[in-house]
Amino acid sequence: MKRRWKGAVALALLMLLSGCHASRNESATACREQVCKLTVLHTNDTHGRFWHNSDGEYGMAAQKTLVERLRAEARAAGSSVLLLSGGDVNTGVPESDLQDAEPDFVAMNSIRYDAMAVGNHEFDNPLAVLEKQRKWAQFPMLSANIYDKASGKHYFDPYKIFTLQDGLRVAVVGLTTEDTAQLVDPDNVKTLAFRDPTTEAAAQIRQIRAGKQADLVLAITHMGHYADGQHGSNAPGDVEMARALPAGYLDAIIGGHSQNPVCMEPTLGNRYADFQPGDDCLPDQQNGTWIMQAHEWGKYVGRAQFDYQNGKLTLTRYELIPVNLVKRDATNSVIKDREGKARFVQEEIVKDPVLYRTLEAYQAKGEEELGGVIAASDGVLVGERSDVRSRQTNLGRLITTASVEKLGADFGIVNSGGVRASIAAGDIRYRDVLTVHPFGNTVNKATMQGSELEHYLAKIATRAATGKDGGYPQFGGIEMQVDCQAKRVTIHAIGGKPFDAEARYSFSIPSFSAAGGDGYPVISTLNAGLVDAGVLKDYLLARKRLHVADYEPAGEVSFIHSASTTGCE
Repeated sequence: MKRRWKGAVALALLMLLSGCHASRNESATACREQVCKLTVLHTNDTHGRFWHNSDGEYGMAAQKTLVERLRAEARAAGSSVLLLSGGDVNTGVPESDLQDAEPDFVAMNSIRYDAMAVGNHEFDNPLAVLEKQRKWAQFPMLSANIYDKASGKHYFDPYKIFTLQDGLRVAVVGLTTEDTAQLVDPDNVKTLAFRDPTTEAAAQIRQIRAGKQADLVLAITHMGHYADGQHGSNAPGDVEMARALPAGYLDAIIGGHSQNPVCMEPTLGNRYADFQPGDDCLPDQQNGTWIMQAHEWGKYVGRAQFDYQNGKLTLTRYELIPVNLVKRDATNSVIKDREGKARFVQEEIVKDPVLYRTLEAYQAKGEEELGGVIAASDGVLVGERSDVRSRQTNLGRLITTASVEKLGADFGIVNSGGVRASIAAGDIRYRDVLTVHPFGNTVNKATMQGSELEHYLAKIATRAATGKDGGYPQFGGIEMQVDCQAKRVTIHAIGGKPFDAEARYSFSIPSFSAAGGDGYPVISTLNAGLVDAGVLKDYLLARKRLHVADYEPAGEVSFIHSASTTGCE
């Protein structure tokens, strides 16, 4: 059932839900005598989208124009403004990835972000890159639950106090998903500890409120919003934290990580609304805490308008404002006018000219490095998530073949979570390679005796092939049968030669997996400093033209005692 809250109905619901919410602190003197107004603007999970896409959607030059307009509207209404990010600036677009997200941070500085939560993808690179980004950022990167193991101290500032124009003091606490250590290359975070966000939030908020440091406490989080707390295999998110804290302890959560528009249907069991660009949006409220999230990629700027007086906080308006999103039909095709130009959901936002020129230089630099043709193929190399995480594919075979050749190994393994996209038939560019391998993992070399290898492969090959688990392994250069019920493998041949349990074998494996990522057993490997995308690029350059049939799996890895012939179910 589809329902979209419009006009007076949405406003009435906001006022009704806000009426029971009171801050636990005494309000600032000015906010007792008059209403203090606060506007919170927010984005999350931009993932390298500093530049607009081919349809002219989103992009940070247009975002700046919109944010400046919203700031002006807030000032005219007597409201202070905070602009916050729910994290994950890194990883997703090659032009950004190649430049360590420098254009993204340059743009955030220009737009004047006030603070940012640290996301898990901020750790896709070694800490040296993150430290460089921290220096670029002219705003605090916040996380209260990330600690340096050696010193036992916070690695980032846990919170920031903002004193606004009317004397209203707002504390902003940053929090990061506990899953981070499992979602990134363990070597990148081996010196850090990711503690329970709820416990750390409670400690920081107690300190803030006991010291009367702030009138309002907001959290910017990268933990995810899961309706009714149903987080599945993910670490608990914003809903669970709001429920676990004392009622009203936290005034609002500005979130990220799950990359969904948090727009709820309160009359239908508080489920997610069938939100479409331009619709009204009612954020979630749990235990006296508003919870908001603005989807992903800078597609929207969230705007929350609050009134605060005598300790009472009221949300008077909330919306997700599209940033040049285009209209699409039922097949997701772009709707165009008679001149062939895409039609926008709302009036087109003009790109800020100064920021546009700045970002244009970064885009050109990225395109120059990415745009050259390095090879061509006569068919699709399959890396779509639903395929590569549930069956052996030709792209998985290509990646392992390239790694084996580069390292001089006997066979290869790649976890499917490290394969992020397909490569279309035709010309292949470095951009395509980086879209497949955006994380910058190194390709390492491991050596094991045959009998040891049997035990190791049994642990990773018998993982459940759900189509979702990034730990499902792609193999190349090995022939074996996987017994899903007995949790063992029978190896027939490696590198084209009969298997010998007494012989020693070498294999290629991503550093992420070797260090325990995706739940793989931790193993000792040789790290030659070879980045996965570079290895694949070199292989393609040397071949020039690929016949995808040469990489098509032909049953070399088979599965028995399973509901599926392609994995253990």
